[in-house]
Amino acid sequence: MEEPVLKSMQTENVDQGQLKINVTATVGLIPIQNASITISYTGEPDSTLETLTTDSSGQSDTVSLDAPPLEYSLTPNSPMPYSEYTLTVTAPGYESVTVSGVEVLPDVTAIQNIEMIPTEMSQEDSETIVIPDHTLYGDYPPKIPEDEIKPMDESGEIVLSRVVIPEYIIVHDGVPSDSTAANYYVRYRDYIKNVVSSEIYATWPESAIYANTLAIMSFTLNRVYTEWYRNRGYNFTITSSTAYDQKWIHGRNIYSNVDRLVDSIFANFLSRPGVRQPIFTSYCDGRNVTCDGLSQWGSKYLGDEGYTPIEIIRYYYGNDMYINTAVAVSGVPSSWPGYNLNIGASGDKVLQVQQQLNRIAQNYPAIPRITADGIYGSRTADAVRVFQQVFNLPQSGIVDYPTWYKISEIYVGVSRIAEPGT
Repeated sequence: MEEPVLKSMQTENVDQGQLKINVTATVGLIPIQNASITISYTGEPDSTLETLTTDSSGQSDTVSLDAPPLEYSLTPNSPMPYSEYTLTVTAPGYESVTVSGVEVLPDVTAIQNIEMIPTEMSQEDSETIVIPDHTLYGDYPPKIPEDEIKPMDESGEIVLSRVVIPEYIIVHDGVPSDSTAANYYVRYRDYIKNVVSSEIYATWPESAIYANTLAIMSFTLNRVYTEWYRNRGYNFTITSSTAYDQKWIHGRNIYSNVDRLVDSIFANFLSRPGVRQPIFTSYCDGRNVTCDGLSQWGSKYLGDEGYTPIEIIRYYYGNDMYINTAVAVSGVPSSWPGYNLNIGASGDKVLQVQQQLNRIAQNYPAIPRITADGIYGSRTADAVRVFQQVFNLPQSGIVDYPTWYKISEIYVGVSRIAEPGT
């Protein structure tokens, strides 16, 4: 008698991936301590593999879980290259959350962010999120071709005179014409991390992940800059349909290397000389679907051959494509000063970081409180190092570009003092 397919797939799980869970409240960016998490194979809810408890930062330990062989995610048309797990999260005073289909790849760390609704704010006892197949494994409609540069005189209603990184975008979870589909307010960086994790595999060479991330960001910012959907009477920025836009999946997990990369390059996009708008960068998997743009599997092979991100981009889009940087980032108290803050630094920028860290420490008590004196000493470096550990950044103790903007993002999240567009 044959064993069920799920069982036979699990016996193929010869490699290991990692999983970490972050649990916060839906309001106030409050980490939830002592939340209980159970992990099982998707489809086998009684097969509890791990039971975890969150710490004062709302985080679980990182656990190792079985995953399929690494080569499955490095070769097209392979068996499912990730294992699917189900998480159930409970905490007193909050609606329980179940996430089914968490995708654990070998050799990388999956990060599952869970937002829990306080019971007094909800009419339900629980929420269930189901993560569908990855786009490179499942069956999704191909992208409808569009011009890479949009006519700017189509409606006369273009409102942006420069490229600005938005704090939030509105994602319509369906095709544009589906008025029943939900709209989600999503932080721009979270949206990009979600799409990258949904569109390519985090096991690929970093240069290929970087190139695909640039294409995804430029695609998104073209929608933002041209007000593409709003100029057609819709009240959203972009859709989750692969036929019209890019795959975004409500509640899905991301990966630690994607998380760090996006935090480092989130203000970038692709440009051509003499064109003000971010380029609408078409792409496709390059195997089941071909297109006039970047091939995802092709970019993976170019990464294997040692191509740099910009070389991969130019291979597909031409030598006149280059990486540009947005002039402004919305929703932050002040922009990156242009230099790292380290031990020995002093002044207003150091004072601002110290004050923001102290406010963040009210929600995340693992971060030590420091004297806000404008002098970057060893205690400030220690606080920065703990902040970096909590928020998946390299633990250097230095406020570099990604750390500056991550501190700003979390500070705004816990205090909500920044006004839109600042």
